[in-house]
Amino acid sequence: MLPLLTDDWGNPSSSYRFGSKLKSKIESAREQVADLIGAKSPRELIFTSGGTESNNTAIHAALHGTTKKHIITSQVEHSSVLSYCRFLEEYRGYRVTYLPVDRDGLLALSDLEQAIDDDTALVSLMWANNETGVLFPVEEIGTLCRSKGVLYHCDAVQAVGKLPIVLQRLPIDYLALTGHKLGAPKGIGALYVNKKAPFVPFMHGGHQERSRRGGTENVASLVGLGTAAAHAAKKLPKYESTVRPLRDALEKGILSAVPNTELNGHPTERLANTCNITFHGIESEALLLLLDQASICASSGSACLADSPDPSHVIAAMKPGKAARQCVRFSLGLTNKENDVSETLAALQRCVTSLSGQR
Repeated sequence: MLPLLTDDWGNPSSSYRFGSKLKSKIESAREQVADLIGAKSPRELIFTSGGTESNNTAIHAALHGTTKKHIITSQVEHSSVLSYCRFLEEYRGYRVTYLPVDRDGLLALSDLEQAIDDDTALVSLMWANNETGVLFPVEEIGTLCRSKGVLYHCDAVQAVGKLPIVLQRLPIDYLALTGHKLGAPKGIGALYVNKKAPFVPFMHGGHQERSRRGGTENVASLVGLGTAAAHAAKKLPKYESTVRPLRDALEKGILSAVPNTELNGHPTERLANTCNITFHGIESEALLLLLDQASICASSGSACLADSPDPSHVIAAMKPGKAARQCVRFSLGLTNKENDVSETLAALQRCVTSLSGQR
């Protein structure tokens, strides 16, 4: 990225060579991202500012040009989906069905099938939950939507780079991803749009992105996203076997060594890196403060809602009650080692003991 932030800072949309020569770098990045997600063609990708814009753009595109006014999503989607759906309900007259999940965070396909009616324009259901890592059956969801003639949008921000994805074999119309989950910069992402899916721009402006997303291209970040996607593709074969044992060791250690703890999420239908635990009787914010002092980065929910006083809507949907204010999410990656797990377990035991003594 560095040359594009210093010497090669030209505008790729310009006609002069100093800027226009950068177009090839953008298209190379597009090919790298398309390869990671198994798109049929790089032309099916639109670069965006991140997952939120990608999700909003997909929903906007799917609803344009149809008189149907019904959307189906779930109670545990990311806020960028839920907030836009609530906006459409309140200000645009749409009817939204929020499907429930069970205590493990799983979705029942029968609930989805029953919710689809003649007025359904779009189903928006994620691939992997950002708080628990629980996986939804995206292929079955897409197949059901296709059989009903309904468009399917998938928020795959958490899944891309962690799971093998071959979109040309999947019945998905729109798929959102973001760069910072892959090691690319924050503020860059992409939206996959199946060539047969309807599309209308969400961002209007110039002719960039083949007139599908106006705005001067952020070349350095686009190249960063492409490079990160290429690295993720190389590392993908060993991701599961490297990260899952560390996550399982952390999880087993917490549940066995820390009293009154409970796993949130299905034991197996989950991403390899995510561990969400309820610490019964301990407020998550107090525990996170002590963990931060021990140089351990964890979360009580989505980072996008870290400043919100509300409890986790994901855990509340799975397990109504106090648990939504007493849960902590731990996320691991390829750079973590066994000593990270042991240090975290030791710090957790100290923190929980300290907080328990204050009650």
